[in-house]
Amino acid sequence: MGKAAVTVSKAIGRYRWTICALLFFSTTINYMDRQVLGLLKSTLMGDMGWTESDYGDIVAAFSLAYAFGYIGCGRLMDKVGIRIGLPAAVAGWSFFACIHAFMGSVFGFKVARAGLGLTEGGNFPASIKAVSEWFPAKERALATGIFNAGSNVGAVVAPILVPILLVAYGWQAAFLVTGGIGFFWVIAWLLIYRKPEEHPKLTAEELAYIRSDPVLPQENIPWIKLLTYRGTWANIVGTCFSAPVWWFYLNWVPGFLNKQYGVNLFGAMLPLIIIYTMADFGSVGGGWFSSHLIKRGVKPLRARKLTFLVCGLCVLPVFFASTVSSMWVAVLLIGIAASAHQGYSANVYTIVSDTMPRNAVGSVVGIGGFCAYFVGMFVSMGVGRLLDATDGNYQVLFAIASVLYLVGLAIMHFILPKTGSGMTPAGIEV
Repeated sequence: MGKAAVTVSKAIGRYRWTICALLFFSTTINYMDRQVLGLLKSTLMGDMGWTESDYGDIVAAFSLAYAFGYIGCGRLMDKVGIRIGLPAAVAGWSFFACIHAFMGSVFGFKVARAGLGLTEGGNFPASIKAVSEWFPAKERALATGIFNAGSNVGAVVAPILVPILLVAYGWQAAFLVTGGIGFFWVIAWLLIYRKPEEHPKLTAEELAYIRSDPVLPQENIPWIKLLTYRGTWANIVGTCFSAPVWWFYLNWVPGFLNKQYGVNLFGAMLPLIIIYTMADFGSVGGGWFSSHLIKRGVKPLRARKLTFLVCGLCVLPVFFASTVSSMWVAVLLIGIAASAHQGYSANVYTIVSDTMPRNAVGSVVGIGGFCAYFVGMFVSMGVGRLLDATDGNYQVLFAIASVLYLVGLAIMHFILPKTGSGMTPAGIEV
């Protein structure tokens, strides 16, 4: 049976996974660039005299700009296509990542973070759109999980690279080197990527496999009409209840480890690598699990919901992360929560490609991201002020983070049909 599966795979072709690999690397670079600030938090706060509120406001500037970048870039990707749109976004955020090195004030860092957020907002709408164009429904969650795993690889690479650059050349070099990597990816994308129908290396058999699903009607859908689709609202809810928590982990876990356990940037390297390596497994595992259920005959939306439930239950123990005496127990709890988040997130994105016409996928992902990161701006400001007011007590923050995923699932359950693979605006299964 194994040999038969391999033979069938070879007959169909595998070039779609090359595209998935490119998306994986763009996401790796995306998260590496945004992670640098969090890793340098203690250094920059000491050198520049920032308070937790100052730091929270700088993170909030990124979140607000990212919200507008998400929705604007989502629409842009649907209009101009991802062959040009995605490399333009990568080049833009690489530039803004580099100019952090020349900033010397809270305002300067807000400007740099806002530029980074505005341009980084293009990665996920473009990547989800690419998955919807290059993969059939039964493989989309797995493909999304694989490219989404790049976020964790970026978060693993950054804690290794940044301390070395910091000690050898100063914090400015950390921004310049990590920011410059994206320009090499742009060259590779422009050389390799074409639409499936236009790609010379894609076989007719693989193209037929990619296009084997029933096709949702293609139409030019105004933004306001997108709000009549259940899939749009499910994506908004799922993203709003998960993305701000992920941002809390990215931006504050290095500071939490320093405050709670007294570890410096080098001491935090291994804990952060463990956390985001675990998150990698969750990203691929969450995508694999729902895809596996679909292949076993479970309807796609039911498979997504079951995956949300498993992931939401796995997040609950992070409630205790700030109360345990052992740093390694805290790291394990945060790692499990980060892993579950990525599995949850991969399926939130996949709901869009399950329920929307391909030419609207980028716009819907953009709307969900806009809502989530607009909320994230206020969350970031609130986290900084809460930590200032409580002298760095993280207990309330971890308690809130532990329950939000299940709350989001409960709301999505009532938005989406109980069965089915997708739906029209009126909720008719397709």
